[in-house]
Amino acid sequence: MGTTAGGTAESAVFVDRSGIAVRRADGTTIALDPSKSADCHFTFVSHAHVDHLHRRSRPAGKGDNSSHGSKLIVSRATSLLASARGYDIADGSDDDDEEHDGFQLVDTGHILGSRGLLVGDDEVFYTGDLSTRERAFLKPARLPHARTLIIESTFGRPEYSFPAIDEITHKTNKIISEMYDMGIPVILMGYALGKAQVLTKLFGHWDPVFVHDSVAKMNAIHSDLGVELKHAMGHTEAEEKGLLSKRRPWVMVAPLMSGRNAFVKRMKERYGAVTVGFSGWAVDPRYRYTMGLDYAMPFSDHCDYEELMQAVRQCSPEQVFTFHGFSEEFAASLKRMGFDAKPIAGHEKKKEERRKKEKVATLDSFRSA
Repeated sequence: MGTTAGGTAESAVFVDRSGIAVRRADGTTIALDPSKSADCHFTFVSHAHVDHLHRRSRPAGKGDNSSHGSKLIVSRATSLLASARGYDIADGSDDDDEEHDGFQLVDTGHILGSRGLLVGDDEVFYTGDLSTRERAFLKPARLPHARTLIIESTFGRPEYSFPAIDEITHKTNKIISEMYDMGIPVILMGYALGKAQVLTKLFGHWDPVFVHDSVAKMNAIHSDLGVELKHAMGHTEAEEKGLLSKRRPWVMVAPLMSGRNAFVKRMKERYGAVTVGFSGWAVDPRYRYTMGLDYAMPFSDHCDYEELMQAVRQCSPEQVFTFHGFSEEFAASLKRMGFDAKPIAGHEKKKEERRKKEKVATLDSFRSA
């Protein structure tokens, strides 16, 4: 079945070929954001970022996308967003009824539709990716009590402390204002799904605002799901209509790309645009230079170190398992605070092998740069 990490009398946490999973006392197994089809009774998908998805859409008649008969647990928003990104996921539940056979979905504040999974009344809580601060239309996560907590630790070191959102927006608006005074366009860059919609909301008061085509696609789905975002034309249409000009400033929201990317090079050479990248990794001053950005803002869709600590206190678990990012360091910090904590062995290796195989671009690569 896999390597057992631990757990309580009611449930056990283990790692198998597909990733992290939970086995309940009655033998029921739940795969948590598996990297491949899982031989479990239930498969939980926390959100629609590609490093948490594994079932590519296939043309009709090309095979079954089922996960060995595993029942899928997913929010409706995640299902719709994943489908738009080329992943075939069955429709999830309506957001106002997110209880499934002894499981409950809990909003984790990471992106639209992101959920954590509470197993039983308080057996296990798995966070997926987590943010406990309000950002535009995204509400902060509030963790339930659980005896076993499985928590992400992307920024699980003390040096990762993020400034307030108001500070980030003030600095960014100041940059845009200064560039506008000089007639220079500005490209704001963050993940095409999640951060790009937050940026569209926070800086939609500028005029004109355009978006990269990939962002336009995600913005449209957000609007369909009730998120009010300023309508912004995609970059291809804007260029065709001659609306991107070197003589008049504009703002564009685009996916996070390095300065070596062909699109960014073209925007700079043709229009003289400057780039502003938004990432939690920008806490490190080397980030801006490594990514080839003009400006970098430490702005994340994840918790910083202190927020992770507070999330654990809020959950008040008997046992904590950490995964992703600085899992060993964060577990050590929790142990010093008196928690029974340890990283999930083998999980990071499996995720890295998958990234290499599928060539999924993530900002984790910056950590080794």
